[in-house]
Amino acid sequence: MRRREFITLLGGAAATWPLAVRAQQPGKLPTIGFLGASTPSAWSHWSNAFVQRLRELGWIEGHTVSIEYRWAEGRGERYSEIAVEFVRLKVDVILTVGGAVPASKQATSVIPIVFAIAVDPVGTGLVASLARPGGNVTGLSMQATDLAGKRLEYLREVLPGLRRLAIMANVGYPASVVEIGEVQAAAGKEALEVEILGIRSAEDIASAFATLTGATQALYVCGDALVTANRARISTLALGARLPTIYPDRAFLETGGLMAYGANNADLFRRAADYVDKILRGAKPADLPVEQPTKFEFAINLIAAKALGLTVPPMLLARADEVIE
Repeated sequence: MRRREFITLLGGAAATWPLAVRAQQPGKLPTIGFLGASTPSAWSHWSNAFVQRLRELGWIEGHTVSIEYRWAEGRGERYSEIAVEFVRLKVDVILTVGGAVPASKQATSVIPIVFAIAVDPVGTGLVASLARPGGNVTGLSMQATDLAGKRLEYLREVLPGLRRLAIMANVGYPASVVEIGEVQAAAGKEALEVEILGIRSAEDIASAFATLTGATQALYVCGDALVTANRARISTLALGARLPTIYPDRAFLETGGLMAYGANNADLFRRAADYVDKILRGAKPADLPVEQPTKFEFAINLIAAKALGLTVPPMLLARADEVIE
């Protein structure tokens, strides 16, 4: 083979090498922009699951990949700032959740964006369809539509006499507003009275609890970054008001919540790492269908139950994936 032909062939082959191979060259690590909507402590289970799965796929932080972490701490106005910073840093892919995707899409239509959690990605305009996302965005859809009724069912098993329910939600987050409607619809079928505790910032939480009437018997909390970042405050105030609570994620039980039912978010973050892996190896987000949760978990905190003077039915305990004692 002639020297010129050899050089041409070598150059063509190099152009098709996956990022994983080129990343091993000094100074050429692909970079993931990790846009955490909440706080490092609130997301530790999820971010650890993401990083662990990356390692299993051959992406070792500091060796074959670089991860730039930024935390919005439950403040939606930070999303745009962080997204713009990631564009400036020329990251290869942005990993985040649905609430931060609009700001990320506004900052870039080129850098791939993967959401580990999104309540209704089609309805909220994040993607064109689940099968064909289109554009530079894809990820995992956490359908909350079917969960509201199930959470109310669990509350009624613990509180057979439940008649009045409060719903706490970040009314500045569209997905939470949708969930409020779903909870109201499910509550209406059970003839439950509902009051809305709408919040938009951490400062609203205490004043929202102050508006509760003495007739309120339980609290349903809609999950989002603001709520997750302030889960300890919410759980403490709920216990102080002697309100049994139902949350979307078991992490809330670590701060005193009573029950949680929802998709296994750690598993969703693991699966998000698979999307990132494929993108770093050359796949386009538009060609990667949005997937649904496959694992759900129901957890009960008996310590909180005792503090509230509640007896959890044995049959309900038997159905729980985790019981905290």
